[in-house]
Amino acid sequence: MKLYGYFRSSAAYRIRIVLSLKGLEYEQQFVHLRKGENLQPGYLEVNPQGKVPALINGDDVLTQSMAIAEYLEEEHPTPALLPDGSAARARVRALCQAIACDIHPVNNLPVLNYLVTDMGLTEADKLRWYQHWISVGLGAFEAMLEASPQTGVFCHGDSPTLADAFLVPQIFNAARFDCDLSGYPIINRIEAACQALETFRAVHPDNQPDRE
Repeated sequence: MKLYGYFRSSAAYRIRIVLSLKGLEYEQQFVHLRKGENLQPGYLEVNPQGKVPALINGDDVLTQSMAIAEYLEEEHPTPALLPDGSAARARVRALCQAIACDIHPVNNLPVLNYLVTDMGLTEADKLRWYQHWISVGLGAFEAMLEASPQTGVFCHGDSPTLADAFLVPQIFNAARFDCDLSGYPIINRIEAACQALETFRAVHPDNQPDRE
């Protein structure tokens, strides 16, 4: 398998975690987002959206982190990162999508760049935008965790699921933008439990070959 990604991309980080949790070997192909390599013709042939991650496995070309994560779960079901039971799996998917569909898109790099270069916002305005949407999104995520008896050591139960693979990269990015994370005790506890595992630490952005 070949994974196209960028060390700080939270979406690519999610898939590195999934691959690590499943113990799968893969080759990394680095796509420098800040240099615009994702918009070059060569990469657009891989992913017409010009986004990372993309995963190539034989003749399969996969894009979008949620789709890739579920593909890996189906192709390599052990260890399982979705729990037994349709309602439990739906809960984990909802937690994933709270990150991937609600929090991440409004704070993604193209959006942040557009706020400054096209809308004329200052860097301070951009930071306020980012921190606002993190507060809204993580506040809701914390409430989802608090409301469910299925929350355990991790987002769902006592072993990692896809929800943890999606949460940890978002916390990494939030910390980069000086977000106040002190108001999310359950999230912080789960993030610490994840970072205690070598499977999470090994794929941290600081441990990637393309780190700058």
